Amino acid sequence: MTDTPPEQPRTAPANNRAWIRQAVDFGALVAFAGAYVFLRARGLDGREAMVQATWVLVGASAIALIVGYAVERRLAPLPLLAGGFALIFGGLTLFFHDPSLLKIKLSIQNGLLAAVLLGSLPLGKYPFKYLLGDSIKVTDQAWRGLTLRYGLYFATIAVANEIVWRTQSDDTWVAFRGIIWVAACVFGLLQIPYILKHMIKDEEPGPVSPDPGL
Repeated sequence: MTDTPPEQPRTAPANNRAWIRQAVDFGALVAFAGAYVFLRARGLDGREAMVQATWVLVGASAIALIVGYAVERRLAPLPLLAGGFALIFGGLTLFFHDPSLLKIKLSIQNGLLAAVLLGSLPLGKYPFKYLLGDSIKVTDQAWRGLTLRYGLYFATIAVANEIVWRTQSDDTWVAFRGIIWVAACVFGLLQIPYILKHMIKDEEPGPVSPDPGL
């Protein structure tokens, strides 16, 4: 819910760090969804259950940022963006007791990413290289292609989220959020052949998820 100086070749520990980051980000989503389902089972309506589950989301997002910093000794751009948005909109949701603020977060976050990525193309700039430059090392032509692909992906998610949260129930939106995470993983895997084709060196790309998280 992304240039820099040339990086050193990826190592096994770097791949491990990427997997840890993915697991932590996924854990925050699972914690939120689990809390929501539990509260619904306890008899809370969808609106109240989502507000209460947001406490879990805020806590899990803070933990994700801490773990990410502990693992990488820095706050990587995408996790920082996802965690920051989750903390800000989660806090607003709790303050105003309005779950629509949490729902619209996904639209704003992905819409902003889409605008930055797609808007950079006519300028010949590739901010996506900054976001993922430590994960993969490809030619500028590939960065342009990835920037376009991910820009369109983020725009699609933003539009889809607007349609779902404005027309469907809270239960459906929570399920949709889980589907989005799966779609992000699938989309990332589908980019691997393209990445391998344009690798500067013979490196194995790590897991790259376009979804910045809940």
